[in-house]
Amino acid sequence: MISDEDGEFLVKLARNAIETYINDKKIINIPDDLNPILNEEMGAFVTLTRNGDLRGCIGYPEPVKPLAQAVVEVAISAGTQDPRFPPVTASELEEIHVEVSVLTKPELIEVQKPAQYLEKVEVGRDGLIVEMGMYRGLLLPQVPVEWNWDIEDFLANTCMKAGLPSDCWLQEGVKIYSFQSQIFDE
Repeated sequence: MISDEDGEFLVKLARNAIETYINDKKIINIPDDLNPILNEEMGAFVTLTRNGDLRGCIGYPEPVKPLAQAVVEVAISAGTQDPRFPPVTASELEEIHVEVSVLTKPELIEVQKPAQYLEKVEVGRDGLIVEMGMYRGLLLPQVPVEWNWDIEDFLANTCMKAGLPSDCWLQEGVKIYSFQSQIFDE
């Protein structure tokens, strides 16, 4: 678990990374005197909104980098490389709201039949990854809450995020992983 203090630090780190990169085209250095947990490998996402609308969201679902480094990298990517949006401009920065999600390691949800997903997924607690062949889609735990989805809607929308039919979760050969996240924002 990340403390509120460390979460607040990660949000400030993300904002500093975005502002420095957009204004100066430089990648910030990560302080040496970090709480050791911030050097542990964890999944992380940075979500940017402007006036309540999504402006960028990119992350590492798997724990592949030390957390502080991951936050810096995905913050810059969310602000400049999300293919759904043009890069954030310097004039937008003060209107951008930064949210950092720290993820647990995704775990395969084991089921005998697809209907069991409805018993094993909890809206508001779980994020989902749907994987089939080369297709993969992820939705963070806060997404179904924001959209007021039930479990079936959540599964369907995660399938569509992967570029698959909305009912792909009912098919054999689909892997569904769940994870949880701690969310910190400004």
